Amino acid sequence: MASVNVAIVYYSQTGTVYSLARAVAEGAEKAGAQVRVLKVAETAPVEAVEGKPAWAQHLRETADVAEVGLDDLEWADAVLFGTPTRFGNPASQLRAFIDTTGPLWFPGKLAGKVYSAFTASNTAHGGQESTILALSNTFYHWGGIIVPPGYTDPVQFKSGNPYGTSHVVGEGAPSETTLQAAAHQGRRVTETATALKAGRAN
Repeated sequence: MASVNVAIVYYSQTGTVYSLARAVAEGAEKAGAQVRVLKVAETAPVEAVEGKPAWAQHLRETADVAEVGLDDLEWADAVLFGTPTRFGNPASQLRAFIDTTGPLWFPGKLAGKVYSAFTASNTAHGGQESTILALSNTFYHWGGIIVPPGYTDPVQFKSGNPYGTSHVVGEGAPSETTLQAAAHQGRRVTETATALKAGRAN
């Protein structure tokens, strides 16, 4: 059987969610997936970006990361979405891309795929779980199969979020525990998508 295709679609303002996306990708690749790490387009005004040096620097550092297109979602057997939390919701940049997916949703091309999500907030209890749950509302409409990390690996009892990997930016860069949790999430999604693909092939 062909390996599963995993798309990791993210928005990151200063690099935290990008770091999580890379760890998710590592876990998925080690589980045998073909992986694409893809960013969504930046929709903020240039003046806003340039007004925050870390924001502008991150854009420059990830200039070579491909922007996601609808063809990437069609290609994927599983999709993980990463976003900072904005008042308990996904960032508008990610939502802007999701809102373009009607041409795939209407003919059912997003149904039956595996979906999962990860996030970061500036403060503890800063809307991490509600952001992931908000993304799940979209997955329901798509007819997706939602695969959270749950407490399915010892690292989850350290990282503490069964909904999806999350990080508190105010505490600094993602810890090794958080990165391990992200890798586990990528691995779990890949293993589930692999089992589904094998079952459908039979």
